Amino acid sequence: MAVIWIMCAAGWGVVLAGLRRGLRGPGRGPALFAHTATPAGAVLLFALIGYGSLYATIALAAQWWSLSLVTGFRPARLVADGGLRRLAAWLLLTAAVTYVAGRLVLGR
Repeated sequence: MAVIWIMCAAGWGVVLAGLRRGLRGPGRGPALFAHTATPAGAVLLFALIGYGSLYATIALAAQWWSLSLVTGFRPARLVADGGLRRLAAWLLLTAAVTYVAGRLVLGR
């Protein structure tokens, strides 16, 4: 379980570094704020709907590492030219990694 938390924190940090390095202009502040608020919001949402934070942690770790891989560690590419293809690849990879990691961690 600690590995999932470490992977989630590391993925969050990688995306944060990419956002800080790559975003410029008026959208930078809101993007950084939203990324900073995401972990707490996701854990609270999962607690509210009755799931534990492990599900949220698995999903967030998969999401952040998938985003980093799809965008080449530059999250700003997601909204650049060809963003729809990257978005689709990100969503598919996130779903696949979440499913596999969930099966491995939860044993189901």
